[in-house]
Order: sequence, then structure tokens, then C-alpha cells
Amino acid sequence: MELKRVVVTGLGALTPIGNSVPDYWGALINGVSGADIIKSFDTTKFKTKFACEIKNFSAEDIFGKKEARKMDPFVHYAMVSVDEAVRDADLDFPNLDTNRIGVIWGAGIGGLKTFLDEVSNFAKGDGTPRYNPYFIPKMILDIAPGHISIKYGLRGPNFSTVSACASGTNALIDSFNYLRLGVADVIISGGSEAIINEAGMGGFNAMHALSTRNDDPKTASRPFDKDRDGFVAGEGAGALILESLEHAKARGAKIYAEMVGGGMSADANHITAPHPEGLGARLVMGNALRDAGLTTSDIDYINVHGTSTPLGDISETKAIVSLFGDDAYKLNISSTKSMTGHLLGAAGAIEAIASVLAIKNDIVPPTINHFTDDPEFDPQLNFTFNKPQKRTVRTALSNTFGFGGHNASVIFKKYEE
Repeated sequence: MELKRVVVTGLGALTPIGNSVPDYWGALINGVSGADIIKSFDTTKFKTKFACEIKNFSAEDIFGKKEARKMDPFVHYAMVSVDEAVRDADLDFPNLDTNRIGVIWGAGIGGLKTFLDEVSNFAKGDGTPRYNPYFIPKMILDIAPGHISIKYGLRGPNFSTVSACASGTNALIDSFNYLRLGVADVIISGGSEAIINEAGMGGFNAMHALSTRNDDPKTASRPFDKDRDGFVAGEGAGALILESLEHAKARGAKIYAEMVGGGMSADANHITAPHPEGLGARLVMGNALRDAGLTTSDIDYINVHGTSTPLGDISETKAIVSLFGDDAYKLNISSTKSMTGHLLGAAGAIEAIASVLAIKNDIVPPTINHFTDDPEFDPQLNFTFNKPQKRTVRTALSNTFGFGGHNASVIFKKYEE
């Protein structure tokens, strides 16, 4: 059978550096850091006292007090980003076949705040299980696409993907595959995460995964810098409206870019550490290129996983050099996590949006907070340090890698008839 072409027709974002897509993109291009001292809880006894939190956001103002209490923050974030994407795509649901419109959503952890609050309340009590009746529906990962489908009356494919920090990208790949197989006409996809709380920060601190640069939060996320000391936690959501080309054209939709490939692989190495030579990362990028029918010379920009961890950044660049060869030196590479922090299950979604907008605007967002070169990295590679770079971006690849060795990559290109 002939596979259908898939295009991006709408975008939505709620990020630590912007509560809408225009604000998010503007902050990326201007090199804005979203990191600051945590406001949502007392960090006095925590090793890391900062993160990239959402700013100027009130779920009660948006949903009302009663409805807001029925949802975990990761669902609040999902709903807000999807609302923007739906409006951006001009989806007129009453005049569309909603049996063929689905929601596939990623989250790495889900309702952690809900779990923390409910179990803490139980622990403080006398052993009587006085749980909120919304405890389980607020916490479970698949509830985000459930809420989205209920709001808009969408009866197509509906589920969540869970692959740690690769979750949002895996959601996009699943959506892409269902669309090109003709199972659905439109799929709302992306990811959301809300782990900036006592459990999330304490847990990642216990793993020694987070930066502890408490004296200078704004510059703590330092991908590829010699003095990087761990990732900076972020929160938020990103939503993409993916649609078969024929359906998009039939309704006169604007098209941002075409999604042309997705790859998946496993490191099969360690529960948290990447393969030291980047074997899984090389494999996943190669799989994505093969799926798209492209070669390394076709890629202009890689939005790398680039978390600012000592091992991860090295592994990923080794993979790029190994796979791309001489073509690696013609690329722009950047880690937008230097600005947003690491949104875990939502990272793939907001970074896919950054990749799509790099294609649309022919600008590569920078990797900020670079101060000291690390001899571990090939100096010929263009990491787009500290300033955006204008260039024709025909095709962009976005990488996300998760604990457990989960790797996922997606490829977007300029839309042509």
C-alpha cells in the first residue's frame, strides 16, 4: 500500500520561556534562560534549589477552581498547549469526521504532584485511607489524552506513550505511523510533564542527575560546556497537530512542515547511563533517516538531546560524528535545553516545535551558556553557541533519549507540493 504524506498544521506550547508558541520561539531566538530559584515549594534542604518553572500561569483562572482540582498539573499543561494548537490549525470539529481524529500523548512520569500529595496526606493520618476520589484519575499517564478527547469529542486512536524522556517523540512517531497508514485523518500529539515538586527534585537529586549550580541558575544548563554538571529540570507541554496531507489540503489548512520519518532504538546498556560510544543514538538517527528515505547530507540541523550531563553530551556527539562523517561538519547542532531545561516526557514535543520553526524561519536557535570549550568535543562541529544562526534549513532532525535506554528521533522537512 502507498503510505500517506503527513504534515504539521498546528502548534501549541506552554514552556518555561514562553506560554505560547510565538513567545517560546522569540525567547529561543533571543537566548533567554528559563531557570530561576524554585517558587513552588521550600527548597531549603534540597541540593538543587532552582529549575525552569512555568511562569505567570494559574490553572484556576483557566479552568475554574472546581475543574482545576480534578486534574494534575501535567494535564493542565497539556490542555492549554492543545487549545493553542487546535486554534492555530483552525480545526472546525463540528464539520470534520471526529471518528477519524485521535490524540496520542506522551508523558514520562505523569501525575507526580497528585501522587505526592495523596500519599503524604495518608502518611500524616491515622491509617484510615481517606483518599480523594480523583486520586487515580488525576495521576494516571493516559488521562491527558482522555481529557483532550472528551473536550473536543474526538473518537479516533487515543492513548499515551511512556518512554521516559523520549515519550513525547514516541507519541509523534506513533501518530505519524497511524496517519500514513490511513487509520486517522488528524492526530493531536505531543507531551507534557510537571515534576518540579519535592518528589521530583528530591528523586533526581538522589540520582546525582541535576545541576547544583545554585549560585547561578540562569547559566546552569550548559550543554557541551566543559563545566556542565547535570541537567536543569523543566516543566510544561508542547502540542502538534499532525494531519494527512490530503486531509489538510482538502480543508485549506496552512502547513508548517512535513514530517517525513521517525526512528526508535534501545541502548541495551544501562538503566540511566547512555552507551559510551553512542551506539543506540547512532542507530536511532540512522533508522530515522532510513524511514524518511534521506541521507546524512540531507540534514541541515539537529536539535540534539543535549541535556548538559557529563556523559550524555559526549555520547550523542560521538554518535553524530560516527554516523554523519564529513557531513557532521556541515550541520548546525543546538540544544534548546540550555534555555528551557529538560522537560522530560514533554521535551520531544517542544523540541519538535523548535525544529519545525527553524525550518519555517530558516533560523537555528542557539545553545546558550557556553563558556569553556571541552576537549572531548570535536572543535569543527557547529554547536551554534550563544547566538542563533541564519541558514536555509530544509530538513531538521530532533533527538530524545530516555532513562532505560529508550531512543527516538523524528525528521521534518520543508513542505513542497
